[in-house]
This record gives sequence, C-alpha cells and structure tokens, in this order.
Amino acid sequence: MIELDVQPLCPSAFAPYGRVIRAGGGSVSQINAGTSRRFDMPDGLSLDADHGIPRLAVFSAQALAPKGPWSTMERHRFGSQSFFPLRGVRCIVLVALGAQEPEPASLAAFLADGGAGFTLHADTWHHPLIALDAGDFVVLERSGPREDCEIVSLRPPVLLRMDGSDSQ
Repeated sequence: MIELDVQPLCPSAFAPYGRVIRAGGGSVSQINAGTSRRFDMPDGLSLDADHGIPRLAVFSAQALAPKGPWSTMERHRFGSQSFFPLRGVRCIVLVALGAQEPEPASLAAFLADGGAGFTLHADTWHHPLIALDAGDFVVLERSGPREDCEIVSLRPPVLLRMDGSDSQ
C-alpha cells in the first residue's frame, strides 16, 4: 500500500494536474445593471479535440470514507474535466502523472473544501470522484464520437491520511 497525506487544494501544488477555480479567480465583470458579478472560467479548457463538444452534466455523488484503499485511476486523453461543487460539497482529488500508467512518485491527494472547483488537465490520471459529502457537482467535460476514458488498476493501492493521521 502507498500511504498519502491529503493536502489542501491550492493552485501552486495542483498546477501539474490542473487548475483551481474560485469565484474571483478569473476575469470579473459587473452584469445585470450592477446587481451581479460574472466570474469567467480561465482559458485553456480542452473540450474540442477529436471532434469533441462541451458537455455540461450534474454528477450526484454518495459520501465515501476518505481512507480507501483506492485502486482505480482513469484519464481522458482528449479533454479536460471541470468540477464545481454545489452547496459546499467536499471531495478528495486523487491524481497522478504518467505517460502509460500512473507514476507512483507523482501521486497526490487534495482536499477540495466545497468552496472551489477544479479543472483536471487532459491526460491527467485521477481517481473517480471521491465525495466526502453526499451531493451534487456540475461537471463540464468533453463529449465526442470516440470514447475518452482509459481505466487502469492502481498497484499498489493508495490509503489516504487526513490531517497527517489515519482517517476513516
């Protein structure tokens, strides 16, 4: 087993895997006669490769115990995925880099506290959604004529530690 500490989701640590998205983090403009502020997503989403189109969905997640063991990773080679929690739903983002399979040395786990969304770069290995609270996520991802989800077994599996301790 690989034991991994869960760290806060911060832009600099998450940068190799994707981007953190917070209200106020992109361009901001006043709209609706000044009664609302519009926060635009950062540029650089990858949604149109291989004849893809943007697809907006809602993922309704069950709460999971964070420890694991976690043994599955997936990646989407043609498109990025952006996750936006609704009503403060928290999740853990377990990610890795690697050309053919997830590289154990690149494994990282981040706590998304429900106040920020995140975009996974195309070709980033990640565990399917690990929600800590039952709830919904708005997901913006690529949809296309060819399936774009490669799934592998993670060997050895990963156990996660919250706050540096064994957590269940």
